[in-house]
Amino acid sequence: MTVLSAAKRKWLLSLHILFSAIMLGTAFTFLILSLTAAATGDEGVLNACYRAMLILASSSVRASTIGTVVTGIALSLLTRWGLFRFYWIIAKEVLTVLSIALGPFGMYFWSLKAVRLTETYGLAALHDPAFAANRFALMTGIILQIASLAAMFLLSVFKPWGQRTKQGD
Repeated sequence: MTVLSAAKRKWLLSLHILFSAIMLGTAFTFLILSLTAAATGDEGVLNACYRAMLILASSSVRASTIGTVVTGIALSLLTRWGLFRFYWIIAKEVLTVLSIALGPFGMYFWSLKAVRLTETYGLAALHDPAFAANRFALMTGIILQIASLAAMFLLSVFKPWGQRTKQGD
């Protein structure tokens, strides 16, 4: 197993934290834009909120997710942590799969659908059951994304549950 020097590990960890912070910040931006869209009666604001979410989902969400996953895997493989040696890392891996499903995929498709509906129907979209279902899915996805990212940050800090026992121990 290749082990990184302390300086290289710190640089890689810094990149991982930076990409993770961008993911969390973008998720909170989605929350703010979603709440703004829910509270407005202005068609332009409504459409702008969903357009901004779509742009973020196409750029920042994808880039930060890829960066976080790549640096996280590199940290696991190039340090003593490993991919499956500790329960807290396995929990982060499960949450990562959830975050990938919600972020680059869910946020993109829900935002795209909201943009299409608001462009087609304007404020009348607010009374469309398909729009209401999409808005609910988007808000649920945003909340789950924030919760899963926050849980990953906490798991990284507290590292609960310890190391898995090896077969035969």
